[in-house]
Amino acid sequence: MPLTSNDQYVLEILQERGMVTAEQIEEAQSSIVHAGTSTVDVLIDRDKLDEDEVMQVLAEQFGMQVVAMKDIEVPAEVRSMVDTPTARRYRVVPVYKSDNVLTVALADPLNFDALDGLRHLLDCEVEGVVTTKAELKVALDHYYTDESDMDSMLDMISDGTVDVAMAGTEDRVQDSDSDSDAPIIKLVSLIILEAYRNRASDIHLEPLEKRFRVRYRIDGVLHEVDSPPKRLQAAILSRIKIMAAMKISEKRKPQDGRIQVNILGRQLDLRVSTVPTNHGESVVMRILDKQNLALGLPKLGFFSDDQQTFERMIGMPDGIILVTGPTGSGKTTTLYACLSAINRPDRKIITVEDPVEYEMSGINQVQVRASIGMTFAVALRSILRQAPNVVMIGEIRDRETANIATEASLTGHLVFSTLHTNDAPGAVTRLLDIGVKPFMVASSLRSVMAQRLVRCTCENCKEEYQPERHELAGLGSAAESLLDQKLVRGHGCAKCSLTGYHSRKGLFEIMVVNDDIQRMIFEKVSSTELRNFAREAGMRTLREDGLRKIASGMTTVEEVLRVTMGDVE
Repeated sequence: MPLTSNDQYVLEILQERGMVTAEQIEEAQSSIVHAGTSTVDVLIDRDKLDEDEVMQVLAEQFGMQVVAMKDIEVPAEVRSMVDTPTARRYRVVPVYKSDNVLTVALADPLNFDALDGLRHLLDCEVEGVVTTKAELKVALDHYYTDESDMDSMLDMISDGTVDVAMAGTEDRVQDSDSDSDAPIIKLVSLIILEAYRNRASDIHLEPLEKRFRVRYRIDGVLHEVDSPPKRLQAAILSRIKIMAAMKISEKRKPQDGRIQVNILGRQLDLRVSTVPTNHGESVVMRILDKQNLALGLPKLGFFSDDQQTFERMIGMPDGIILVTGPTGSGKTTTLYACLSAINRPDRKIITVEDPVEYEMSGINQVQVRASIGMTFAVALRSILRQAPNVVMIGEIRDRETANIATEASLTGHLVFSTLHTNDAPGAVTRLLDIGVKPFMVASSLRSVMAQRLVRCTCENCKEEYQPERHELAGLGSAAESLLDQKLVRGHGCAKCSLTGYHSRKGLFEIMVVNDDIQRMIFEKVSSTELRNFAREAGMRTLREDGLRKIASGMTTVEEVLRVTMGDVE
């Protein structure tokens, strides 16, 4: 395939610098099958060239500066100088303006047409700085998203370019699908598909006064994405409610539902929740991927010593094991991993959940339905007559549930559950506050594990650095142990959407209830005294576990500080 003159020129420069050989260029050219594909891009994809080094060389060649768009916040007045169609047509993002000179970032330093075109359109001098293609794409998506972008996307998907099959719903909704509804159906499918591709755990659809915002929660952090025009809000919400078997006409009360989705051959469950707001119904779809259940305990982020301790606890024949933490800290995932680890043919396991998030093979799962009187307490009383070996309670919320759980643990059952407390010792105080007798808590409780989720350093772009003292100041006295170490952080790449993080793992604080702690619980000592004693007995706090994971390169100082800021060491 013939090279463009620009492509050939760039390759000659790189070859002169000794960055690539003629043989590598020839091999890359022979593998190009799509028109418009650059040989340089092929060499970068094959790790024959480093994109940052290529950008640096080309920038030097043309007297340009290299910039990292992720470190730049473009002022609104500068951004407004270039409208969306122009920015996307020329593939540029304005960076700053000084006097009568506008500086724009572009990924191709040889794109002289863009600079000349902008000079003519804006009637001012335009200079270029160089950034990577990945950073430019993220910046364009961040600064230049409007209704026209979504309209063109609608045109694309109405031609059938994007298709997601809705498992279990086609028969019910297909009859009502008219030609005019088809773009909306595919738009909703596209929103779900893109969330899955971006590893999102939640999709947030939020009606605001003048726009309809879509955000994905990726690795625990919300990211705004291309949003549909406000005029499509009602149609999109109606489509989702139909798929989730909700009442379309009911817009004054919250509703809950489920959707089964088949995406690229993988079966997913979406848990849908609607809440009325000032400007329409806000919808959150939690994406539940059953394959995550197969991760097992090691993939949750345990170091070997904590894993051995926790496996010993869940292997006990009776007692209560609690997992604590705020909403979104991974408690349910941990409980499912525990059940998966002990799920054997000789054990009967029953769960009581609200709602049942994942359907697990070989386990009896009971859905709480408060509207018909099927509460946690009522369900628990019934399932104990089923003679289970293991019981999992989604959450201990009241005195009645807590008392039944402790009684069950004292009669030979192993009970798993969750509580909303900040640390492990706080679970004891919480149970006592609910109204469980101290001797019941002391006799039944085997261990409590508090946890948080931190984002992991991206393996694709991680780099070592020497931390400064001020960066570690938030860690207090513990910072001294990290000052002389090489730490790791993500530089930002296309794989992690320039965040420097990819996936999440847990920080854990495991309190094993021994004879001394039982005595302290019975004596109703304060949570602080209990915490201090547990630490003396070997319990590591969330912050201390975080320090170990910073040192190992699993995560960063910023992440540990973000999720453990409230810890009192």
